[in-house]
Amino acid sequence: MAQQSSNFAFLGPHAPQLVTLGALAERYFRTDPNTALIKLRQFGEVLAQCVAAKIGGYRDMGENQVDLLRRLEDRGSIPSEPSRLFHQLRKIGNRATHDGFADHSAALSTLKMAWQLGVWFHRSYGGDQTFQSPAFIAPPDPRIASLALKEELQRLRTERAATLSQAEQAKLAQAQADEARLSAEDRARKEAEEKSDILRLLEDAKVREANLLKELEAAQAQAVQHPEIVTAEIKQATTAAAAIDLDEAATRTIIDGQLRDRGWEVDSESLTYASGARPAKGRNMAIAEWPTETGPADYVLFLGLSCIGVIEAKRQRKNVSAALAQSERYSKGIHHLENPDGPWGEFRVPLLFATNGRPYLKQLEIQSGIWFRDARHPTNISRPLVDWLTPGGVKALLEIDAQAADAALKTTPLNFGFELRPYQKRAIEEVEKALGLGQRTMLVAMATGTGKTKLAIAMLSRLLEAKRFRRVCFVVDRSILGGQTEGEFKTTKIMGVRTFADTFGIKGLEDVTPDDATKVHICTIQGLVKRVLFADDPANVPPIDQYDLMVVDECHRGYLLDREMSDAELQFNDQTDYISKYRRVLEHFDAVKIGLTATPALHTVNIFGQPVYTYSYREAVADRYLIDHEPPIRIETELSANGIRFASGQQLDLLNTQTGEITQGIAPDELGYDVEAFNRSVITEPFNKTVATALARYIDPSLPDKTLIFAVNDAHADMVVQQVKAALVEAYGSVDDADVRKITGSVDKPRQQTLAFRNDPAPKIAVTVDLLTTGVDVPKITNLVFLRRVNSRILYEQMLGRATRLC
Repeated sequence: MAQQSSNFAFLGPHAPQLVTLGALAERYFRTDPNTALIKLRQFGEVLAQCVAAKIGGYRDMGENQVDLLRRLEDRGSIPSEPSRLFHQLRKIGNRATHDGFADHSAALSTLKMAWQLGVWFHRSYGGDQTFQSPAFIAPPDPRIASLALKEELQRLRTERAATLSQAEQAKLAQAQADEARLSAEDRARKEAEEKSDILRLLEDAKVREANLLKELEAAQAQAVQHPEIVTAEIKQATTAAAAIDLDEAATRTIIDGQLRDRGWEVDSESLTYASGARPAKGRNMAIAEWPTETGPADYVLFLGLSCIGVIEAKRQRKNVSAALAQSERYSKGIHHLENPDGPWGEFRVPLLFATNGRPYLKQLEIQSGIWFRDARHPTNISRPLVDWLTPGGVKALLEIDAQAADAALKTTPLNFGFELRPYQKRAIEEVEKALGLGQRTMLVAMATGTGKTKLAIAMLSRLLEAKRFRRVCFVVDRSILGGQTEGEFKTTKIMGVRTFADTFGIKGLEDVTPDDATKVHICTIQGLVKRVLFADDPANVPPIDQYDLMVVDECHRGYLLDREMSDAELQFNDQTDYISKYRRVLEHFDAVKIGLTATPALHTVNIFGQPVYTYSYREAVADRYLIDHEPPIRIETELSANGIRFASGQQLDLLNTQTGEITQGIAPDELGYDVEAFNRSVITEPFNKTVATALARYIDPSLPDKTLIFAVNDAHADMVVQQVKAALVEAYGSVDDADVRKITGSVDKPRQQTLAFRNDPAPKIAVTVDLLTTGVDVPKITNLVFLRRVNSRILYEQMLGRATRLC
C-alpha cells in the first residue's frame, strides 16, 4: 500500500484509524474538498475518543461529540485552545455533511488544524512531551485554485523545504520538477493511481474502525489502573496547548466561523473588496480586505449601508490587545464609505476590534479573546470580549449614549412612588458615580433585611429611564427567590399607580430568552450556567450582548460546602467548581455587573471589586431598621458535646447495610467522629427526640411568633418535624398538624409553602435545609434553631439574617 500520510503518521501507535482518516482528507483535498472536510470531522471525533480513553473517561463510540467534548473540557483534559480546534473541525464538518459545503481554502486550514491537534495529543497523551513535528506538508494542488490558495500552498512548501537537509531538498525539487513535466497521459495515469490509493485507504479505514474499539478499551483500562499517569498527562495537556500555533490563514477560517455563528455574513476568501463585495441594504456583512490609507483592513463590518466596525486579525502568537492600535489607524483612514452618523473625532468608524482567534483566558487576557473599543468617546477604554457582538447587539449599542445618560442622572432627583431610606439613596448615588467614572464592576454591601430589592427597583428604574442601559439580567440564587423578586417588580409602584413591571418589560424564570421589548429578565445562576456552559452547540450559546447590565442578588456565592442544593437545581462538583462556573458565566456577557450582598466573600471582591457602598448590620441596628439578636441558647447533649468515640479493641456491632445482618467486630484503632460527621451520617431518633423536648420549653405554639429550624438534610428534616410535633403535644397537650411543616426543595409547591410561612398564621414552625437560608423575607421569625454545624461564615450570617427584620 502507498504511504498513508507523512503529516499524521506519528499518530499510528495511538490509533491507526487517525492516520487513515488524515490520509483520506489529504487525498480528497485535491478533487473533493467536501469529503476531505467530512473525514476531518471524523478525525476529530476519533481523537476526542482517544483523549477520553487516555484519562479513563471513555463511554462508547456513539456518544455525541458535543457532549464528549464538554465532559473532557470540564475535567480539564482538553484545554481551551485545542477545544476550539475540536469544535472547528466539528462545525465545518457539519457544514460539509449537511449543507454540501466544499471549499479548498477551508479544507487546507482544517487540515492544518487537525495536524496541530494531533501534535498536541501526541505531546500530551502520547508520552513524548518533547516531540518536534516536521513542518506541515502541503497536499497536492487542487484542480481549481484561487491565487491566494496557490500562494498559501507555495508558502507551506517553502516552510517545509527550509526544514530539510540539502539532500532532502534536492529530492523534493526533483519531485516537483517531475510533476511539472507530466504529460496529459501521465497525469491521467497518476490520477487513476490516486483513486486506487483512496479505495485502498477506504478499505483500510473499515478494518481500522473495527480495531478502534479494542484500542480505546485497552487505553481505558490502562488509565483506570494508573491514575497517577492520567493526572500527569492532563497537566501536560495544558502545557502542550500553549505550543499550538495557527498561521494567519487558519486563524481567519476560525474567525469566519465565529462571526458567522453570531449572525454576520462572512467569507474572508470570497467576500472581499477586491472580488467586488460591497455593503447592501438589509445585509449584515463582514467584508474582507477593505482598503484604507495605510493598507487593507482585515474585515470591515456593515449594518446595511452603515460601516460600524473594523477588525484586525492576527495569527495566534501575536499580542491581541496591542493590535487594537492597528484597527484605530484603519478607522482613521478608511476609504469608500458613507457614515451619516460619523465621524467621531478622528475616527470614521465607531467600533474597533482586534483578535488572534484565541479563546479568552483571564490568565492571558492581553493575548486572548477579542479586544474591543467603542471609539465614539475618548474616555471609552478598550476591553476584552469572549465572543463577537451580534448585528442586533451592535445596533443597540450604537443607540446608547452612556455619557449623556450619566450627565442626565446627575440632575434627576431620587423621587419614586415609595419612600427610599437615606442609606438606599446613598447606595444609588455611589453606583451612578462609579458608572460615570467608567467602572464596569461594582459591589454594594448592605445588611440582610435592609431592602436590597427595593434598592434595585429604584436603581434600575432610573438607569432604564435615562437610557443608560437597554436590558438588565437580574440574577438570583434559586427559583424561589426569582419568583419572590418577580412579585416585587410587579407590585412595587414607581410612578403613580404604575408598577415597575407596568413601566418596563419583565420576563421571569420561565422565559429562557428575552424578546426585543424585555427590559428586565430574571434568571437563576443555575439557568445561566446551563445556557452558557452546557448549550447543545456553541452557536446556541446566548450572545454576549444579550444584556448590557447584570444585577446579581446574593452575589456572595460562598457557601456551597454547606448546601445540599435541595431545590432540584443544577449540581456542581464542589465549591471551586461552583465559583469557577459562576465567574465564567458572568465574564461571558459584555455587561456592567453590579453585585448585591450582605456578606462579601474574598472571591466576591475578586469578581466585583471592593464595595462602592457599605451599610452594615450594626449600622442598621443602631438606625433601628433591624433588630439585634439575643445571646444564643445552647442545648448540650453528651453526643453533641463529645462526639462519638470508639476505643481501640472495643467490641462493636457491625451492620451489613445490604443484608441487614448484625455481626460482632473489634475496632482496629480509635475511631472518632466530629459533630458534623455525626449530624450528616449517624443522626438517631433518640438524639433528635431529646433536642425536640428541650426546644418545646422555649417555643409556645399558641403565640404568633415564628420559628425556623435548620436541619442537616431532607431526611433529617422529616425526622425533626415528627419529633417536634410529638414534643409540643407532650408539653402543651395538643398542636395543630399544620403548625409544623418541612419546607425544602422536595416538598410539593415549595414557593407556595414559603409564602404561607411568611403571610399566613400557619405554619408557625418551619424545618428547612438550605431553601430558606438566604434571601427569604419572613419578618415574624423570632427564633432560629441550628441542628447542624455551619462551615461557612457567610452562610451563618445569612441564616442569622432570617430573623433580623422588623414586622
